[in-house]
Amino acid sequence: MALPAYSPDLNPIEGLWKWMREEVTRNHCHDSMRQLFDACKKFIDRINDDTITLVYRLWPKFELDPDYEKLLVSN
Repeated sequence: MALPAYSPDLNPIEGLWKWMREEVTRNHCHDSMRQLFDACKKFIDRINDDTITLVYRLWPKFELDPDYEKLLVSN
């Protein structure tokens, strides 16, 4: 099946990068590349230990949750 040119909802790696930014780099500036590397490694090790959460979080969603979608567009 051909995908649109940009389809982050169907590309699990996009979800992984977003998740990593949320937990490793958002609102935080690491003092060195080593600290950033170590924080990324710790994140990867942690998510690999919890495969159920990993699959649930990154599996493409083909059906919308009306309650969740309502939160995204509310004023």
